[in-house]
Amino acid sequence: MASAVEAQKPLIAVCQMTSTSDKEQNFSTCSHLVREAAARHACMVFLPEAFDYIGSSTEETLRLAETLQGDLIQRYSSLARDCSVWLSLGGFHEKGSKWDKDPRISNSHVILDAAGDIVSVYRKTHLFDVDLQSGVTLRESAFTVPGAEIVPPVSTPGGKVGLAVCYDLRFPEISSMLSREGAEILTYPSAFTVPTGLAHWEVLLRARAIENQCYVVAAAQTGAHNTRRTSYGHAMIVDPWGAVIAQCTEGTGVCYAEVNLPYLQRVRREMPVQGHRRPDLYNRVTRKTPG
Repeated sequence: MASAVEAQKPLIAVCQMTSTSDKEQNFSTCSHLVREAAARHACMVFLPEAFDYIGSSTEETLRLAETLQGDLIQRYSSLARDCSVWLSLGGFHEKGSKWDKDPRISNSHVILDAAGDIVSVYRKTHLFDVDLQSGVTLRESAFTVPGAEIVPPVSTPGGKVGLAVCYDLRFPEISSMLSREGAEILTYPSAFTVPTGLAHWEVLLRARAIENQCYVVAAAQTGAHNTRRTSYGHAMIVDPWGAVIAQCTEGTGVCYAEVNLPYLQRVRREMPVQGHRRPDLYNRVTRKTPG
């Protein structure tokens, strides 16, 4: 049984990896990271977007997809149960219920409890369609159905966790809604490109932490997945004051931090930002005639 101090400062683990189209190898990597974190007594382990695989083509991405009832999620359920940890499966290629008529997937952030049960699923709402001058072109909407809702924060041993995925990081409306609903941790499992990661990754994560006075947790893909795609990495944990308190270096690994809930409450108490918000103004701009 956790002590009172451990309950107020739970340890979480945030993972970094390089997924490929080899689902078995990816599972082996994730299993090793989760077991390592469990041995360190982490109560919750966060895996990145596309922890299951990253395909080398749209056709391969769709062919490898599974349902939430499929073999892969069952294996992760067993892993959570064996290790007695909660898992954030940061971006699962989920076959939809209408697959025969609409063969596209959802980019689904799945939370498993320590019994291996699914307690929440958030399907990515903002899809990454970009053409960068650096040469990076991605069309997530070509094979992904956008999610239709934001889900409530999940009560976990690490705190109340608000769910998002990667590109959602650029849309602060989600984080604001989740923090108003009680989130203490905002999580952005990602596979950021190198150009956007170099320019925006850390500053966006720190901004979401500061403006919402939440811990921000960002598991990440890193390195070359295939000849067409490379990810930035730098998985990290940011505290409610905006300080980076843990970060992965290059390659596969895990970083750890305590979620200091008394500190979070102190930050919110000393600067009560939520109480200063003006939602009565935010949905409109008043246009007045000069003079």
